[in-house]
Amino acid sequence: MQTTFEQAGFDRTRIDQLTGDGPLLSDDWEHDTATSSAFWQNAQSMLDQLPPKPRRSQAETEAAAAILALTRAHRERFLQRHVRALYSRLTRGFKTFLRVDALAYGASSLVPGLTPTRAMVETENQHVQSAKEGHEIDQGIFFGHLMADPDCGFHVCHAMLLPHPETAAYLDRFLKTGRLDLGTASIERHPGSNTIYFQNPRYMHAEDETTVNPVEICVDLCLLDPASSVGVLRGGVIDHGKHQGKRAFCTGINLTHLYHGKVPYLWYLQRELGFINKMYRGIADPNHSPDEVLGQTTEKLWIGAVDQFAIGGGCQYLLVMDINIAAQDAYLTLPARKEGIVPGAANMRMPRFVGDRTTRQAIMMERRIECASPEGRMVCDMVVPPDGIDQAIQKTIASITASGVVSAASNRKAFRVAQEPFDMFRRYMSVYAREQAYCHFSPALISNLERNWDASNRKM
Repeated sequence: MQTTFEQAGFDRTRIDQLTGDGPLLSDDWEHDTATSSAFWQNAQSMLDQLPPKPRRSQAETEAAAAILALTRAHRERFLQRHVRALYSRLTRGFKTFLRVDALAYGASSLVPGLTPTRAMVETENQHVQSAKEGHEIDQGIFFGHLMADPDCGFHVCHAMLLPHPETAAYLDRFLKTGRLDLGTASIERHPGSNTIYFQNPRYMHAEDETTVNPVEICVDLCLLDPASSVGVLRGGVIDHGKHQGKRAFCTGINLTHLYHGKVPYLWYLQRELGFINKMYRGIADPNHSPDEVLGQTTEKLWIGAVDQFAIGGGCQYLLVMDINIAAQDAYLTLPARKEGIVPGAANMRMPRFVGDRTTRQAIMMERRIECASPEGRMVCDMVVPPDGIDQAIQKTIASITASGVVSAASNRKAFRVAQEPFDMFRRYMSVYAREQAYCHFSPALISNLERNWDASNRKM
């Protein structure tokens, strides 16, 4: 390794500071924080000496990889000892609820070098994905350890089940008018229900950094609206191309934005821990545990209405719906292998619907599932003619509300505590947080997008 650093042009003093396993750790927070921060900051200054990633020589590329490997190994060791003390300091002894972005950047201030600063991430976001250093992987390591700790992980989940910080600004308006358009998502009140529409038609209702906050706010408003009992999730109308004038559900992550480096790592966590978990578990308040056993949330039944297709993340939504209605010509896919990422919580949830083998075929072998097929009907409760979805939604809502929603909400909670108890979700998210970070910056992701999506020729 010393030879690698020497070939990259580093002097002996800098090399001696970095080689080895890093500072020895104790159980002393102040000592370990000081020595570790100095180690990470010295390593970062060495990285900063190198040319930008696309212009590095082979020796410089190997040196950068060695620096990142050494520092990440030390982050793992530091967090194994101190993650609970770190989280306690960030949250004032578990008294303050912080969302994932506040936690990530709070950690970078409290322990410099542990996670990237906001400025570092903003600088990285000016580059295409392949040209990024991948500093956000350190956020994934951080959240992997947070979610692995039962108390810290549950507290993070609780924080992300609280209303989005911007929801309060829209709540009164929506309660009065029953309608709100936030650009890439909208919500409309109908008798007994609220319908949330995906509205990113240029990208076939794909999900990206422009959709994550509007969708979460709409989910909050649906759950907080006392005038409705059911939430409906549906795609808006496409305004161009061969699908013009037709509805489409959702095509998952925006692969064009992903390739061009516009999807931040924290997007994945906000999506999974935020509005998808809210649809599944309900919206929480600060004074009550959201755990199913003795806690409480405000939750409603959800209907997924699939026009044409539910691809990737679109399919993932159906796995937290209570009832799915699909058109006869619609299909489901989870093309995670083509994309090079982990498909949210589908690895955990989809086997409950179609079994382990079909799930593996969908995720790892690109199996397409027709909604009208036997496997598709395991996910979709009703498969109707394309022009019959509106009527099917209305009849389903009328049936649910006529028979009473209290028992229905109680039954969905009973299913949940048996199938996916909170601790199971927390443990899954620990693995997901770390693995998704590495996938997000993997060279395989770039080559997959170029080969399967022609991403280098697609315009933003």
